[in-house]
Amino acid sequence: MPKKLIVAIDGPSGAGKSTLGRMLARALDLLYLDTGSLYRAVALAVMESSVNASDDVAVGSLASRVDIDLKGDPDSLRVWLEGRDVTEQIRSEEVTELSSIISTIPAVRRAMVARQRELAERGAVLNGRDIGTVVFPNADVKFFLTGSPQERAQRRFAEERLVDPSISFDETLADMTERDRRDSTREDSPLKAAEDAIIVDSTGLSIQQVFEQMLRAIQEKSGGEPPA
Repeated sequence: MPKKLIVAIDGPSGAGKSTLGRMLARALDLLYLDTGSLYRAVALAVMESSVNASDDVAVGSLASRVDIDLKGDPDSLRVWLEGRDVTEQIRSEEVTELSSIISTIPAVRRAMVARQRELAERGAVLNGRDIGTVVFPNADVKFFLTGSPQERAQRRFAEERLVDPSISFDETLADMTERDRRDSTREDSPLKAAEDAIIVDSTGLSIQQVFEQMLRAIQEKSGGEPPA
């Protein structure tokens, strides 16, 4: 395996990117970067500041100067904002919604792309929506992970209920559908599969089955032996 192997995993909400990214990073002994957490952290910073969320210039400026860091191994990754752990806070419904909105701001995306490249200098598994197309167009292996809307919404619903037990499946499905629309139609770095990405449809498959499929693809592309 190359020491600085870059594995890019893109795809819509609820496709299993985070779970599979962690599993692959652990198997390959690489840093795991959940890039969505960076945007969530910016959203939280906006909510806690006097910045108007609809002021693209101000939000972009904040994103370029706020201190965000990711610490820990793939299974216990913690998100730090201005020196404090905000891992749980950024999973709230309000932060999730705002992060989807501010992620359409070009200045925010530029700031986060720079941060992602810096964090991944030593090799990493990254997941997001524009990793293989914008952040690391020369990634060693690129995946576009997808699945049926119903299955993806069910996964997201299970996560969101841990934070907000009152939320309904229909609300989760509606929010996810809107986020998919917004992500795929934005002008700056829209959600789409890179031309050389390996398309993986997780519909009807277990996480373990998808993981094994992706790991085999990485080994084939890199020419390395499967990790012990």
